[in-house]
Amino acid sequence: MDGLDALKISEDKKRYIIDLLNPVLEEMVADCIHKMPRDPVPYMLDWLQQKKATEDDKILSPEERQRLAQENKDLEGSMTKVRSQVQEAAKMATSVVPEEAEEEEEDDEDDEPPPGWDQPKSTGARQSVSAEAYGEWNAQKQFVPPVIPKSDEQKERLKSCLTKGFLFSSLEDNDLSIVIGAMKEMSMTPGQRAIEQGDQGDFLFVIESGAFDCLIKKPDGTEQCVKTCGPGDVFGELALLYNCPRAASVAAKENGVLWQLDRDTFNHIVKEAAQKKRTRYDTFLAKVPLLSNMDAYERSQLADALKIQHFADGATIVSQGEAGYTFYIIEEGEACATKNGVQVMKYSSGDYFGELALINNTPRAATVTAKGACRTLSVDSAAFHRLINVKDLQEKRYS
Repeated sequence: MDGLDALKISEDKKRYIIDLLNPVLEEMVADCIHKMPRDPVPYMLDWLQQKKATEDDKILSPEERQRLAQENKDLEGSMTKVRSQVQEAAKMATSVVPEEAEEEEEDDEDDEPPPGWDQPKSTGARQSVSAEAYGEWNAQKQFVPPVIPKSDEQKERLKSCLTKGFLFSSLEDNDLSIVIGAMKEMSMTPGQRAIEQGDQGDFLFVIESGAFDCLIKKPDGTEQCVKTCGPGDVFGELALLYNCPRAASVAAKENGVLWQLDRDTFNHIVKEAAQKKRTRYDTFLAKVPLLSNMDAYERSQLADALKIQHFADGATIVSQGEAGYTFYIIEEGEACATKNGVQVMKYSSGDYFGELALINNTPRAATVTAKGACRTLSVDSAAFHRLINVKDLQEKRYS
């Protein structure tokens, strides 16, 4: 209990962490990952000194930082739209410009627009293409995930593999199906490399089978194995999350199978799903009486840890006498608890159960069965003790 009490901090400190401390730490860590200094401690000290020297000239208030962050986000969105427009113009140009102008048109496909791209051109062909690009072609393209054909057997193998990884375990069924459809199977042989340290990365990988060594280059040019990954592990996600070069090489130690996922699908489905999940369940958790005294920050942390489970009518959720490692909240549907064959409790949306086994480290006191289709939210023992105030739970349970 002392450990749990020690984790509770004031609202002012939480706001300080969220508004002031986290942005600096995230920026520093991302830069450190990008540069990969041999000794990170002196590098981080120098980074902080340079950061302080820069901000001494103009100290920004939290409101100004928030405003600038929003402006940067808006600017990034505008640049993405501009890049899309330029690329569409380049594609159209290949079908309408003279053959001798093809080489010039290919330059428009670069990520960055050329200087003066938005100024009127003197050549008729250029003006014609611009008119088409900024007319019907001006609409921003919606994300369309790739679909790579797979057999039912492949889909089942991949689904079983993905649900073991923390990045994918919380995806809704529809989002999980999109991710499965977009992934590409890769067979690997001993010594074959999936990624190379220092390269730019546009894919992450999930291991279905086999062992893979993570290799870091040493100053003398040799490589050191720092970790061996196995089935269910994910690698290559840092390059997608932080838009930085590969931090290590990954080589197959034996024959194995990888599943490859592209950056766009990861950003649109996996990252967005995590945000949608937090928003959805923050609202739901606020209505659960047990959790009503949690602040928004605490609820968001709990929402991230929730796992969704579906139970058919009559399915057993927990069994009397078994060891308990999970806490459940009913999101949709109903369930009932029976003890020695006698019904002792009914549960509906917002009700919870399973906490006694976790608090007292005792077997389940009753069997809980779904009545009709039932959808639950669950957290494991570690997250339960870390995120929920057990003392308050006990007081409310027995008051």
